[in-house]
Amino acid sequence: MNNVPKLSIVIPAYNEGQTIAGVLTDLKKELTGKLIHEIIVVNDGSTDNSLSILNTIPDIKVLNHKVNRGYSSSLKTGIENSQYDWILTFDSDGSHPSHQIMDLIKFCGEYDMVIGSRVGKQAHDTILRKTGRRIIARFAQYISQVKIPDINSGFRIFKKELAKKFWHLFPEGFSFSTTITVASHVARYAVKYVPIETYRRQGGKSGIKPVRDMVGFLSIIVRLAIYFKPLRVFVPLSVIFLGTALLVVGIGYYLTNGFLDTTFAILINASIQSLIFGLIAEMMVKRFYD
Repeated sequence: MNNVPKLSIVIPAYNEGQTIAGVLTDLKKELTGKLIHEIIVVNDGSTDNSLSILNTIPDIKVLNHKVNRGYSSSLKTGIENSQYDWILTFDSDGSHPSHQIMDLIKFCGEYDMVIGSRVGKQAHDTILRKTGRRIIARFAQYISQVKIPDINSGFRIFKKELAKKFWHLFPEGFSFSTTITVASHVARYAVKYVPIETYRRQGGKSGIKPVRDMVGFLSIIVRLAIYFKPLRVFVPLSVIFLGTALLVVGIGYYLTNGFLDTTFAILINASIQSLIFGLIAEMMVKRFYD
């Protein structure tokens, strides 16, 4: 075990009374004797019997939110109370394969974060969720200029210092995984994707709302883009305004045989301002990193 990192396993749990005991049993069976670890379960204001079940399970640390605060908030609570330098995030609904934890751990010496990438037919998602994830991933890849096989997998191992660096960027909801993925790529940390199996959740109900959360994820990626790569947002915006201005001129001349000067001036002004904002933001980002 000398070459294996000590690991803090953080598991958010919200109304997972049907599955949490089995998940923890499998984890202990898989990891006992293989590495030094601690298991931290954050009960996120569950209204079922999750907390009472957790209080009967030995050799785990149980942290309790009095009210439901969200997935990201639960992970942050667990990380803040962890003792080791490497963090494994793991779901409590039985969807993650505990037998593949060691497949991720073997890359810890080379990479700052190792992500379990859900592949093939094992990724049990609706068409709407798959489409939303694909849209988010495409936009994130445009911002980071890196291929991202799985942007929001909750099964990952990363250095605690990596999470602390982006701590102020993490919101309370479901976007911890998306945020740390995009932020790590644009900041050029070493990230490894390892193909994993996934299983259909065994109990409880997913709190993800595909349309609402897709909009939320996209807004987070835009915010990260402005924070790290502002020109990747403002230059295309400037081009869009410029193209629209030229289109308005052409349509106006074709339909009215005249020149829509006010509309053209507004769009050109918006194009110039977008470019200027992008350049100013880029200089601020460069100065911050320097």
